Amino acid sequence: MSDREAVKGFYDGNPLAEWERLEQNPWEFEINSRYIDRYVLPGQSVLDLGGGPGRYSIHLAKRGCEVTLVDLSDGNVALARKKAAEAGLVLRALQGDALDAYTLPEGPFDHVLCMGPLYHLLKEEERRAAIANCLSRLRPGGVLFAAFISMYSDLLYRLGHMADWPEGIDGVSGDEINRCFYDCLERGADYAGEAFTRAYFAQISSVERHFEGFPLRKLHLVGSEGVLASREDFKGLPAAARAAWIGLSLRLCERPELLSWSEHLLYIGQKVQEGI
Repeated sequence: MSDREAVKGFYDGNPLAEWERLEQNPWEFEINSRYIDRYVLPGQSVLDLGGGPGRYSIHLAKRGCEVTLVDLSDGNVALARKKAAEAGLVLRALQGDALDAYTLPEGPFDHVLCMGPLYHLLKEEERRAAIANCLSRLRPGGVLFAAFISMYSDLLYRLGHMADWPEGIDGVSGDEINRCFYDCLERGADYAGEAFTRAYFAQISSVERHFEGFPLRKLHLVGSEGVLASREDFKGLPAAARAAWIGLSLRLCERPELLSWSEHLLYIGQKVQEGI
């Protein structure tokens, strides 16, 4: 089975899980959305490539954007259409592959979201090919939002759920996958291979390398959870306290020394005219 078949099967098997993941981790969606809303204006067109079941697509459609969602998983596409219909929104949702330009709508779009494909492309040349396909659909002056899973994500999750592993990290890392992953983490290397499904985890220093040579001007590199990754107690706080923690995270989420506090990283870049 190929990597893409494995990833497609994973999401087809339970498309609701990704929809609920962002509900269970509201800080990630909240921080990413604040940055997206800074650049994406009502009435503009957006390609949400690898948009899963449509959390960001539906958010933008509610703001009056013309959104096209494309995802590898038929199950995700079907759920996105269902959620949009339930909300009374217009959403174009298609099955397609970030590595296959022929499956993607032509555009150009005012903005492109790539908030999932780079999680699951194990080779750097594949990730750069997906970025090239995104940029081929993005108008000059438009903004690309590209998400990565951080190499620190598994460690942060375990730190937030210590009771699930009472023996400590050494007591749960006896299998080959965990040994390989934590060896990469300690060596400062990226990891690409088996995880929750076939997945790529990026060191912070690796993220910007993917965009070298492309007609992009970096705007931001954001820690999508701010300082709140895997903080299960956050959801039990009063609304005012939650808002205060989100506000602090937004003020800190671009600090280079704090990017390792986040499970996901968001690169934001503006497409420039080539040759300028």
